[in-house]
Amino acid sequence: MNIDEKYKKAGEIISTAGGTPIPVNDTLIKILKYFIMEDELDFITAFNEKKSQTMEQLKLSSGLSEEEINKKVKNLSHRGVIFNQPNSKGLMVFRLLPLVNVGTFEYTFMGKIEKNERNREISLLFDKLFAELEQMVQTNYDALIPHLSTLPPVDRTVPIFDNKPKNEKIKIVIDQEISAAADKIVPTKKVEELIQKFDEIAVGHCFCRHHKDMSGTPCKQTNERENCFTFGKSARFTSEQGFSRMISKDEALVILKKAEDAGLVHKAYHPNFDTSKDETSICNCCRCCCANGVDNMIIPIANATNFLSVVNTDLCIGCGNCVKHCHTYAAYLTDDKKAGRKAELCIGCGVCAHLCPQNAISMIEGKERIVRIKPKKK
Repeated sequence: MNIDEKYKKAGEIISTAGGTPIPVNDTLIKILKYFIMEDELDFITAFNEKKSQTMEQLKLSSGLSEEEINKKVKNLSHRGVIFNQPNSKGLMVFRLLPLVNVGTFEYTFMGKIEKNERNREISLLFDKLFAELEQMVQTNYDALIPHLSTLPPVDRTVPIFDNKPKNEKIKIVIDQEISAAADKIVPTKKVEELIQKFDEIAVGHCFCRHHKDMSGTPCKQTNERENCFTFGKSARFTSEQGFSRMISKDEALVILKKAEDAGLVHKAYHPNFDTSKDETSICNCCRCCCANGVDNMIIPIANATNFLSVVNTDLCIGCGNCVKHCHTYAAYLTDDKKAGRKAELCIGCGVCAHLCPQNAISMIEGKERIVRIKPKKK
């Protein structure tokens, strides 16, 4: 097997490591050559059958000594190819990461990278890869979109509860039908409470906006960049590899407040999309750069939320501020110049309520619902 064949094989293995499956093509292989050296290809093939392995398992699958494995893992982890952290029992586990969602792409652009020719080439290659993926989805739209629209929600909205212009609390209306089972684990609803849950918190750059900066198409919504959070062992991993820095709870809350005032949406991520498990990270998303933003999505968005905005038309002055800042274009102005909301598009983020000059928007809290938004057929 020659080098090109080995890179193709490595690409096939990485594409089945979770995240977003991406066809192995010339662009993907060019990207891999920046992150995986030729003498590391055989080690990647050791993950063919099992993507997460202990040291003893890796010694058997790779045929390498513990010293050799540790050397390769050190280099590959620093490039965002391998995740190396102990499991809940304290046993070190080595997991092969996908290229995208969440893997090499995210960790690369989470760190502060220099604007040099190499990094610009990597950024442009990812642009090309995403464009090719979009073309594939669009070409096979009628066959793919129905299937993709059934996938579990990737993230969960954590709403904002304060109105900025009036410095008041946003009114929360409890849906009378909400009657969660006694044994159901309810995920943390307030971002402040979420931060208090963790002793290990790290912050890195928003990889979506950072990538767009490198590609020469900066965010239209905000200049805020360092507001991508990881928690627990994810925080340890990202900080150890230089993708983020450890911060205090107080600094985390300051950064989150800036994100709210910039109209960004808090999105929480859970292991295997299971909201009964503790969060691993929080993104603060815009709609123009982020992969789960309506202006930048390739495949359907699937978001879990317990909230829905509702407008008090007696207080609404028809300023259109909610329409301007709505993350999913759910807000609109009626013929009577009053704010309206399309329930099927509302992810309950609270950005409209946070920025409303009249505090005319309340949030209904109810049972979890899944908001699915499809990309337009072109």
